[in-house]
Amino acid sequence: MKVLYGYRGAKYKLKAPVAAIGIFDGVHIGHKKVIKKLLNSTGKDKVIATFDPHPKKVLFPKKPSLRIMSLDHRLSIFEKMGLDAVIVIRFSRFIAEMSPEDFVKRILLNIGAKKIYVGRNFYFGCSKSGDIERLKEIGKKYGIDVCVVGHVKRKGKIVSSTWLRSLISLGKLKDAEKLLRRPVSVLGTVVTGDNRGKTLGVPTANIDPHHEVIPPPGIYAVFVCFEGKIFEGVLNVGFNPTFYGRSLKRRREPKIEVNLFDFDDDIYGCHMEIFFMEKLRKEKKFRSVEKLKIQIKKDILAAKKALAGRDVRSKIETYKRY
Repeated sequence: MKVLYGYRGAKYKLKAPVAAIGIFDGVHIGHKKVIKKLLNSTGKDKVIATFDPHPKKVLFPKKPSLRIMSLDHRLSIFEKMGLDAVIVIRFSRFIAEMSPEDFVKRILLNIGAKKIYVGRNFYFGCSKSGDIERLKEIGKKYGIDVCVVGHVKRKGKIVSSTWLRSLISLGKLKDAEKLLRRPVSVLGTVVTGDNRGKTLGVPTANIDPHHEVIPPPGIYAVFVCFEGKIFEGVLNVGFNPTFYGRSLKRRREPKIEVNLFDFDDDIYGCHMEIFFMEKLRKEKKFRSVEKLKIQIKKDILAAKKALAGRDVRSKIETYKRY
C-alpha cells in the first residue's frame, strides 16, 4: 500500500484512482461500509484520503481530545483491508478556512479521482459550510461523481466515532466491539519505565499509546500482536496506587504495562497492537508488596483462563472482510 503525504500532485502517483474521504477514526462499521463500497468499485487504485492531526486538535487546541486511533494505527488497518493507497492530508487552519469550492479545486482535483465516496454526515469547507448536496453540486461542475453512503445504525442510533470513543472510555468493551466487529485495540510503542516489574518477578513492557483513547483503570486479559505474532498477556491500566499512594506522589497520567506470558525478549521501541479481551478487576492499592505479588499471580491465572480457547486472529482477519 502506498502512503502519500500531502495532496499536491497525488494524481500523478496514482492510476485511475477512486477515493473515499474522511478521518475514519476507529474504522468502525460505519466507516467499513464506505470502504466496502470503495473496494467494490471500478477503477484501478482504491484510495483513502484522510486527515491528520484530527481537525478538533487544530480547531480547539485548548480542549483535550483523544483519538480512537492514531494515524499509524489507521494506516495498519487500511493496509490489512487491501487498499492500494492512502493520502495523508495535514489538517491545518489553511484547510479549515477553505471555501467548499476551494476544497474541491485544491484537494479533490489534486487527488485525481473521478468518483469519490463519502459518508452521509460528511461536511467540508470553512465552518462546515459545505454539505453533501453542495459537494454534489461542485463535483458535477468539475467532473467528479459523488457517491453518498448511508448511515449504519445499532439500537436505533447512528454509529459514530463519538459514540465509540465514549464506550471505550467507559470500559464497555463488548458494546464497543459490536461497533468495530473486532476487539477494542490500542497501538502503542514499548518505552522504558520504572523497571518495577522485574523486582516483582513479573517483567512488564510499558506502553506509550500514541494519545489513543484507552479503557479505564483496571486489570485486563489481552492479546498482543507484533512482528506478525500473537501473544497472550495480562495488562494493567492505572496509577500504581501501591507505590504512588501518597497525595504528593500520585501519578497524573495512567500507566499502561503488559506482561506477556512465556516471553522475555528485549522489545524496547517495538510497536504492538494490544487487544482488550476482558476486564478482570479494578485497580486497587495493596497494603504490602507481598500482597501485590500474590494478587499478580492470581491475575495471571485469571487472564489465562479468560483467554483460553479464544482466537483473536480470526477477529483481526475481519479487517479484510470489512
